[in-house]
Amino acid sequence: MSAAFAKAHVPLGVEALARFMPMHLVLDAAGQILAAGPTLLRVLDGQPVLGAQFESVFEVRSPGGAITVGDVMDRAAHRFRLTLRNRARVGLRGVGQRLPGDGRILLNLSFGIDLIAAVGEFGLTDGDFAATDLAMELLFMAEANASVTRELRGLNLRLEGARVAAEEEALTDPLTGLRNRRAADLWLERLCAAGTPFGLLNLDLDYFKQVNDSLGHPAGDFVLETVGRILRAQSRAEDCAARIGGDEFVVILPGRTDPGILASIARRIIGQLQKPIPFEGKICRISASVGIVRSVDFARPDAAELLAAADRALYGAKHAGRGRALQLGVGG
Repeated sequence: MSAAFAKAHVPLGVEALARFMPMHLVLDAAGQILAAGPTLLRVLDGQPVLGAQFESVFEVRSPGGAITVGDVMDRAAHRFRLTLRNRARVGLRGVGQRLPGDGRILLNLSFGIDLIAAVGEFGLTDGDFAATDLAMELLFMAEANASVTRELRGLNLRLEGARVAAEEEALTDPLTGLRNRRAADLWLERLCAAGTPFGLLNLDLDYFKQVNDSLGHPAGDFVLETVGRILRAQSRAEDCAARIGGDEFVVILPGRTDPGILASIARRIIGQLQKPIPFEGKICRISASVGIVRSVDFARPDAAELLAAADRALYGAKHAGRGRALQLGVGG
């Protein structure tokens, strides 16, 4: 390919972009929605879209841990999965590209395996898809000839995709995006069975009830989401940060058993959580108490025993004045 062709740009106006990609989004570098395709606007009917932040309209399902469009682009710019916050059972797939110049972001979305459900729910017609999109023809073929080999393969793919999505959802806390209690239990059981040494932090939020009582549950949910982001930022890819209760979290740290390192991690998390959290013009203030245990302090590490010991350490930290970490060994 010649250099001239390799460097060629194809500028598209708003109308042309809508014809080619009726489910596109254009966002600024900070994730604010600047434009949306007509089909996507129809799907989001009744919800303010233009000027809204990406994460207020969409929830990222994959890549794991991503919340903002910046997270998506950093982790999986060319493949991601979303759901609509106002229609959570309809899923979207997409690809993205940062545009040259001012850092704007172009996303192109489709319904993927949820096409049939989306067409039925939103009353979509052939006019809602690009002229080259065979969505409606494929739907007709699927309904008219479900026994065709191609449709059977598609059905298997849908079932497999649904199974994978269901397994992932079953192990994820929907509010914070962290792992849930079931996932944490599985991690602990697997590490104990393999004899892998690890550290365990059991974290409970201080003063969280006051936030809920004084500012309401939306503020409380925002604080929990913020805690999730902080724990992800303080964890490695091989760690497991999980929400195991209302305002209780654990961080499982494979290979980390040095008391000084574990205490340093706990202090760093506490320090981040003590920072004021702005919410709708008001300030939420919390702290955290942390109980620390190490698998190497137990002759035969057991998940339930470790969690119970971490819980005792946690309440020891609370009784010692909150906003601090306490480590216990065997029998502590």
